[in-house]
Amino acid sequence: SFRDTDQNIYSRFTMSSSGFLQRFKWISNGEDWNQHWYAPKDRCDMYKKCGPYGFCDMSTSPECNCIQGFQPRNLQEWSLRDGLKGCVRMTRLSCKGDMFFGLKNMKLPDTTTAIVDMRLGIKECKDRCLNDCNCTAFANADIRGSGCVIW
Repeated sequence: SFRDTDQNIYSRFTMSSSGFLQRFKWISNGEDWNQHWYAPKDRCDMYKKCGPYGFCDMSTSPECNCIQGFQPRNLQEWSLRDGLKGCVRMTRLSCKGDMFFGLKNMKLPDTTTAIVDMRLGIKECKDRCLNDCNCTAFANADIRGSGCVIW
C-alpha cells in the first residue's frame, strides 16, 4: 500500500490480463484515468514468456529463442510469436559426454526443485550437475559469483 501526499490526486493499481501491473492517476480536468506507470517495462521480463529451454532477447526477432541443441516445441505457434510452450531437445540426453553451454544475463527460473549450496564454487557446481542425469542447469546463487544453484 502507499499514501499519496497530495489529497487531491487519486490513483489506482490494476493488473492487466497480459500480466502488466499498471498505476493510473485521475485527471480531473479531463475526467479520465491516465496511465502513469507500468511494469514490466521490458517484454522479456514477462515470466515464462519463452517457455522451457527458451530465452528472451529483445534484440532478436522473434524475441524468443531456443538454447543451443533445442528447437521450438510448436513451430506454428513459435512463428506467431507465441513461445509459451518453449523448446524441446533435438537429441536425447545421454548423461555421458553431455556438456553445458554458457548463457549470460539470464534470470534463474522460479522453481521449488532447485538445490542451493552456498559453499560450492561454480566449478564444483558444474561437476555436481554433470554427475546428476536429472540436472537441467546450474548457476551461481549470488550475482557476485558465489554459491551454487542447481535445477
